[in-house]
Parts: sequence; C-alpha cells; structure tokens
Amino acid sequence: MLERDPVPDSLRQRVLTGAKRAAGDVVHFGWDAARELGAIGPDTRRGKRFGKLGANSVICFPPNTLFNEQYIEIGSGTLFGPQVTLSAGMVPGQQMITDPVISVGDRCLIGKGSGIVGHLQITIGDDVWTGHHVYITDQNHGYEDLDLPISQQVMPERPVSIGDGAWLGHGTVVLPGAVIGRHVVVGANSVVTGELPDNCVAAGVPAKVIKQL
Repeated sequence: MLERDPVPDSLRQRVLTGAKRAAGDVVHFGWDAARELGAIGPDTRRGKRFGKLGANSVICFPPNTLFNEQYIEIGSGTLFGPQVTLSAGMVPGQQMITDPVISVGDRCLIGKGSGIVGHLQITIGDDVWTGHHVYITDQNHGYEDLDLPISQQVMPERPVSIGDGAWLGHGTVVLPGAVIGRHVVVGANSVVTGELPDNCVAAGVPAKVIKQL
C-alpha cells in the first residue's frame, strides 16, 4: 500500500509560489539599489574623471562604454539613460588632439542605448533631447582603396554640431559634418549627413527638410 504524501499539492504550490515572489522581490530590490548606487554624478569617483560633469547631471546605470572621460564636458541638469556609450577616441588612454572632444550642454536628455563617439569635435547645445538608440559620431570609414580592407583605411573626421532645443527621434544617426540648427525636429530612424537650418522638421535617409516652422 502506497504511503500518502502528508503535504497536499495545493499547499506545496502555495509555498512554491510564495517563495518565487519573495525571490523576485529580492531581485528587483537589488536591481533598484544597483541602479541608484551605480549612477554616475558629479560627486562620484567615476564622475570626477570627466573634464566637466555639471550639478544634477546623471549617467544612469549601467552605462555601456565610457572612454577617456577627461575629454568630455557635460553641463548641468543633463540625464543620460542606461546603456549609453560616451567615448572620446577608440581605446582607453588615447591622446586626443582637441579638448574637449565631446561637449554636451545643460538640461539635455540622451535616450537609453544611445552612443556619442567623438574623435575631433562634437558639440551639443542646451535642452537637446533624443529618443532611444541615437548614434552621433564625427568620424567615418574610408573605403575608396579597393586593395585595402576598409578597417585599415583613413578614417576622415569632421566636426558635428547640434543646436539648442533640438529633438532627435528614436534611432537617428548623425554623421560627420552634420550641422543641426536650433529647435530642429529630426524624425525617427533618419540619417543626418549635412546641414539642417533652425526651426525645421527633417526626416529621411539622408534627412531632408519637410517643414519649416
């Protein structure tokens, strides 16, 4: 004769469910604590590596890549979402020919997963907001020499400028030489290669003015 399990299945299930909930609460509590403690502000040890990191500015945890912060200047009240990349140069310890290489103004909001990779000069004004996964760079790859792999060719650099109050939609790519004026709206997934005048809406690949405000 088989011996009956003294613990009913319903009780076992309730205990298991309660244990999972408790474990989940611990995970979420730990992650919230990590995000708060891992955030980079002007008074943190990591924040002091920057050429400038203004009052009330925050780089959310976790960042993706931070290289050569001494060449990066950030104003006050600016927020970078998690998984951002901020890089002056391609490798840690690289000596740059300009300082600052990247300059970001006051009260900016740079969306989650975005990347700003500078080699010469990227200037972002005040009150610039971006959607998620925006990429801004001042360097491209050469490809004209058919006998050399693209990775070994000259990488031309041209300064990039983004004016005060601009808004870059999700997935926007800003390439070398781009000049985006003040109060410009750039539509999602656009690629900016040239100049966009003040007070316009632009979209497309490459981005073109579709409305003048």
